Amino acid sequence: MRRDFTESAGCRSDLVIGREESFGAAREQLTRGGSVLLHGPAGIGKSTVLRALASEYAGTAHTVLRCSATESESHLPFLALADLLGLVLDRVTPVLPDAQATALESALTGRGESTLQRDGLALRLAVLSALRALAAEGPVLVVADDLQWLDPASAELLGFAARRLGDTPVRLLCAARTEGPEAQGAAYDRHLRASPPDTRAVRLGPLTRAQVSALLDERGYAGLPRSTVRDIHRTSGGNPLFALELGRALAESPTPPRPGEPLPVPTSLRALVLTRLEMLSDEARRTLLVASAGARPTPALLHAAGRENAEAETAQAAALGLLATDPEGPAVRFAHPLISAALYAEAPAPERRAAHAALSTAASDPIERARHLALATTGTDPEVADRLAEAAALARDRGAPSVAASLGLLAARHTPPDGAPGPDERRLTAAEDAITAGEPDLARDIAREVLTRAGAPDERVRAWMVVIEAAGQAIADVDAAFPQALADAGEDPRLLALVHYQLAWRSLVVQGDFAQGREEAAHAARLAAEAADRRTELLALAFQAQAETLMGHPDAPETIGRALAEPQDARVACHHNGAGSARFRWLVMSDRLAEARTAVTGLLREVRRRGMAESEVHYLRFLAETELHSGHCGRALELSRESLTLARDAGIGEGAGAMQAALAEAAGGDVERALTLAREAVRRAEEDGDAVYLSRALAALGHAALVAGDARAAVRALRRVRELEAGAGITDPARGRWQGDLAEALVRTGEPAEALDVIEVTRAHALRLGRGSVLAVLDRAEALVRAARGEHRAAVTRLTSARERLAALGYGLEEARAAFALAELSGDRAGRAPRAASYDEAARLFRSCRALPWLRRVEAALAAPEAGPQPARAPHPEALAGLASMERQVAALVMEGATNREIAGRLFVSVKTVEATLTRVYRKLGIRSRVDIVRLAAGPRPE
Repeated sequence: MRRDFTESAGCRSDLVIGREESFGAAREQLTRGGSVLLHGPAGIGKSTVLRALASEYAGTAHTVLRCSATESESHLPFLALADLLGLVLDRVTPVLPDAQATALESALTGRGESTLQRDGLALRLAVLSALRALAAEGPVLVVADDLQWLDPASAELLGFAARRLGDTPVRLLCAARTEGPEAQGAAYDRHLRASPPDTRAVRLGPLTRAQVSALLDERGYAGLPRSTVRDIHRTSGGNPLFALELGRALAESPTPPRPGEPLPVPTSLRALVLTRLEMLSDEARRTLLVASAGARPTPALLHAAGRENAEAETAQAAALGLLATDPEGPAVRFAHPLISAALYAEAPAPERRAAHAALSTAASDPIERARHLALATTGTDPEVADRLAEAAALARDRGAPSVAASLGLLAARHTPPDGAPGPDERRLTAAEDAITAGEPDLARDIAREVLTRAGAPDERVRAWMVVIEAAGQAIADVDAAFPQALADAGEDPRLLALVHYQLAWRSLVVQGDFAQGREEAAHAARLAAEAADRRTELLALAFQAQAETLMGHPDAPETIGRALAEPQDARVACHHNGAGSARFRWLVMSDRLAEARTAVTGLLREVRRRGMAESEVHYLRFLAETELHSGHCGRALELSRESLTLARDAGIGEGAGAMQAALAEAAGGDVERALTLAREAVRRAEEDGDAVYLSRALAALGHAALVAGDARAAVRALRRVRELEAGAGITDPARGRWQGDLAEALVRTGEPAEALDVIEVTRAHALRLGRGSVLAVLDRAEALVRAARGEHRAAVTRLTSARERLAALGYGLEEARAAFALAELSGDRAGRAPRAASYDEAARLFRSCRALPWLRRVEAALAAPEAGPQPARAPHPEALAGLASMERQVAALVMEGATNREIAGRLFVSVKTVEATLTRVYRKLGIRSRVDIVRLAAGPRPE
């Protein structure tokens, strides 16, 4: 890698972005005394990770030896060895035999003519002896970067010593360049010879789009639109160095790339590939330019574009490593996206237009033909503009709104100022497509550009609507848009309907006022009906139905029916703010889980077909919610994680995604992660001024705290939820289902009177609305109140009834929680053996739900009376015989009562590593859980 691309030693911001798993694997290996080889292509971040690991472990080593080879110096013998041992030569030569000391000093200082051929054995033994001598004083860490440039003599000597160190406390931390995943085997052959036999090779792969976005933000390129970040990720192939260089070039460029054109590639990156391009013939280079301009180039397409010798010319490029061979298909594929981008950027503009002109007739897809025609044409051309608009409509129908937005912008660029439709109208259509595609940054930029010059009221109001839509949950940030939009709308009922629909959302999100939001939506629906704008009328009716459902308003079913009545708008019907979504919410709150699952699955399928990114994020979350209610915790966890990943990629609905993921983690994953996600959801809602999701995020935080065993934290969060929902006019307890958690937490904090008040107030609303599952959960909570008052028989009766009703309604996890509460009551009055038996049914139900955090609570409840208040005892050496070092450490800490996260922190490993180690411990000791490990510490010593 060129030296001008190396990063400063103090720059570690990209270490925690996309490198957590690799860093954790390397850290685990080093912690247990092993060696590590980091490898991957140029610019992938090996040196950064290497420096961070070296910095972390330098404090534990008595001696740190370092070298960093370069290509220009790789011909100089013993240079890397001099870097490693030069500063400690005076410490080791006194303890070496004379022959070894002489040979080593001659090799490192250049005084003499030491060579491997003449002094091979003495030099090999000298390096080995030197490392052993240093290790006798304390642990040694050898850090070697760019192992591929190590001079052959140093590599040979280091490898000889490494293979013979055995248990000597010397760890090697190395980094080497390897190209492509298939090179991992070659990395073992070429580089592991210079490492100890137990070295772990850790490959660093490309970053995801979300990770590239986070890296760019961290490095100060946060202003780039998400569509541009997507292009950076594609062009860089996820390589962090390439991504940063592209981001820097774009940030410094006075003009962004035009729609449909590849990113400009900075000179610094072009130099990495242009040397190979210069070895191509002129004709082969023109053929590759056509391939770089095409979306899916094949030999047949190149022939149709006039490249008669395409096969021979692409074979020449493949021989130079510019193209990847693909025996499975006919596609012409560049070895790295950067090669294609650099080739296109380097070509003169007339040659690029000629390539696009050839492809505008050669491509078989009408969308591709239109795009190439636009890029081959300069200036305005109404015929080209119309063809592009038609292609945008086709892309929209195919479910590719992002492509439609790009084509729409091209159409606007080629539309004459006096065209009909005009260029700004086409820009606004492109902005609306960008909203659908989950690219709010691009949509907002287009709309604000239109507002700087548009004078027509309909275009101005339409642009304001895009600005408001692009704000998402942070609608308070665009408060100033509403009075301006109302002024532009004048007395036009169609335009006023659009504004009042968005005012309904403002009332809900910013003010948390469901009643006001409902009134605004109803007004918008009346205005839209007057203007015969069925699309806006349907959206307003759907909003009104959702508000009424959440408020527990009696008109909700009727309004849902009006929103579902014909005629329908297909895109509104499946939109996450449409009537289908309102009906789903009503089904869930009415305990009709099977129907809700069917409904949301169909909606999810349709929005995926249409490419509606934001709606897909929401429906994945809705489906996760349904599965969680049904007790399918593993499936809910998968769906919520997928939804959150998509939300983070698109930058939409991240707070809501974190909220649902927190609930899923608390039910079927990791409670600490649930707490982290819930706090993130609360923070995002507070930053956005989002009153709607603030209460839901706080409910998730309270639930996670309750599962974690922190009842006081649960009470603090859930009391705030109670206040917020009372102020918002939300009376339907099925909206957030937090009331049972609050009552249970209050019982556990010794406040049964307040718990009973929560139960009684909530029960009145649940009875009015017929919320059966809520009533059953309230009965479970009341049983805890009665048990706290000593009414054991009544408590057991209520719990038994609640469990049966929850099972009948299909709420698997809530049923299991009722069984757990019943086991706790029964166990308190039983002996040890009956106590264990009383938890069997709860454990069975939790296992059926894959509710891992709840299973851990069962284990803790079983362990509590046996461990008692006695202090932890030292582990029995005999009990841990046969375990490996790491396994003994983990088992010993479990015996002390440490959690998996605490163990991970103390041993500097990941929680996953602790869990995997415990699995091996269970197998070796013939036990089933950490409870059995605790029993080993508490039981009698073997004779």
